[in-house]
Amino acid sequence: MSPQAEAPVVETAKGHVDPAAAFVPVQTRSERPRANEVAFFEAPSGREVNWKHTPIDRIRGLLEDVAGDGGAVAVSVTGPLAAAGLSADQAPRGEVFTAEDLSAAIAWERSAEALYLSIPAGAELSEPLVVDLRGAGGRAHAHLVIEAQPNARATVLLRHAGVAQLAENVEIIVRDGAALTLVTLQEWDDEAVHLAAHQARVDRDASLRHVVVSFGGGVVRVNPNVELAGTGARGELYGLSFADAGQHLESQVYLHHKGAQTVGDVLYKGALQGDTAHSVWIGDVLIGPDAVGTDSYEANRNLVLTDGARADSIPNLEIETGDIRGAGHASATGRFDDEQLFYLQARGIAAEQARRLVVLGFLMEIVQKIGIAELEERLVDAIEAELAGEQR
Repeated sequence: MSPQAEAPVVETAKGHVDPAAAFVPVQTRSERPRANEVAFFEAPSGREVNWKHTPIDRIRGLLEDVAGDGGAVAVSVTGPLAAAGLSADQAPRGEVFTAEDLSAAIAWERSAEALYLSIPAGAELSEPLVVDLRGAGGRAHAHLVIEAQPNARATVLLRHAGVAQLAENVEIIVRDGAALTLVTLQEWDDEAVHLAAHQARVDRDASLRHVVVSFGGGVVRVNPNVELAGTGARGELYGLSFADAGQHLESQVYLHHKGAQTVGDVLYKGALQGDTAHSVWIGDVLIGPDAVGTDSYEANRNLVLTDGARADSIPNLEIETGDIRGAGHASATGRFDDEQLFYLQARGIAAEQARRLVVLGFLMEIVQKIGIAELEERLVDAIEAELAGEQR
């Protein structure tokens, strides 16, 4: 009798079905099936591992495969380089990006032309490239491709403001020896909903500093996925958020050490105040079997300033090689430290000023990593405005 052929494992957006066993749900970021076809994904119920912390009812409009509203988001680019456009089948669009969820797949299919920023090989831009996305109401989809050619040096700032429901994909390619800083700033009005999927590949001896700053918006979910593909690649993933009453600010971070001698540093910090203020941080680091000599650390710190606010923080670490320099992860969420407040007041500093100093000191570690002086000053002002709003 000839042996019976084994039935193949069937991949779905929720997990895989193994004929020899039961349905196996997706648990880790590295296992998630990917596709740029909307039909591949089912609408999330809110029970899936990548959606269970997200308020599905508030983002429902971005999970529907319908065309965006014309003029919902105006896009402009300023800086030393001009932008171009890429169709869905035009390189390098799609070289790195493959959607991990339904909203990203919809944004891929609904973005007939991607905004393309290419920093030439060997160029060193003295000022940032600034992409302004301003919402005027309605639903919109966007796909951006940012490519740093070999040995290029540049900073790109994405600024989001106004009101919109925006599903946005950002595809980042950092070629050999290049150094790119990308800052995405969310200063939306309260009614805005923003779902963003960032996917990046960092090649040999290249570096990416990726910074997520979320202050505005009703629901903002920015998920960076960075692959350190080349030997000697470096990834620095930083985040700063300040959630007020009714806001949901979320980041699901994935750092994949694929090449040898790679270095990763992940640090997200958030402050929360007001009833139902909610932040979510999920950090996944994978050190692959070929990533020998890796050094990686991820951490999330949250400061809860008032009753009724909640921060969810979930770090995960997978290591598939024993030959590494170091790896670790940490998470901490705590209330405002009354001892620090007392210490400052005992030295003659008024309570309001002491509170301001403690919160600023907590968040400034991320602000100072941005490297854009004007933006750093604006963020200090924004933090102080948030604190003043609480005290009124």
